Amino acid sequence: MMGSGWAKDMHNNESKDMMTQNEHDETAVLSGGCFWGMEHLFNGLDGVTDVTVGYTGGSLDNPTYHDITTGKTGHAESVRVTYNPEKLTYENLLKYFFKIHDPTTLNKQGNDVGTQYRSAIFYNSMQQKNIAYNVIAAGNRSGVFGKPIVTQIIALEQFYPAEDYHQDYLDKNPYGYTCHRVREEWSF
Repeated sequence: MMGSGWAKDMHNNESKDMMTQNEHDETAVLSGGCFWGMEHLFNGLDGVTDVTVGYTGGSLDNPTYHDITTGKTGHAESVRVTYNPEKLTYENLLKYFFKIHDPTTLNKQGNDVGTQYRSAIFYNSMQQKNIAYNVIAAGNRSGVFGKPIVTQIIALEQFYPAEDYHQDYLDKNPYGYTCHRVREEWSF
């Protein structure tokens, strides 16, 4: 999956560089397991202009990867997704988020277990909060997941970018670990 998409990834990065100039871009902060796989998949989504991996939702200022892996800081591995709302709505961004991780498992994605791998939407406006609740309700009504969605909806307080070696990790390490994939059957 990783190696064969090099030319496509290069094209996406070029178009992202041009799109980054949009002063009207918006951001979403999402947690759904290991941030490497989420970052990689969001980077390929049309309308996304930037993705940064980091930590949010905890009590420690300026946490490190070592800090959050203890599960004691309350932080979640997260992605900050910057997107062009003229090309991608927040609602559709969230629907994609629910297709690339399992929103029905509490504090677990794949082999990763702990609160740092929880499913969460960190909203930065009342509009985002309302859309998040509506998308979760629609997902639950659809029945596509087979179990209730346990994704938390939490006010964003602070997002801390992760260390440089985590940024674009799967591009740098094409055979690195990921439990994320697009599940078309989870469309609603």
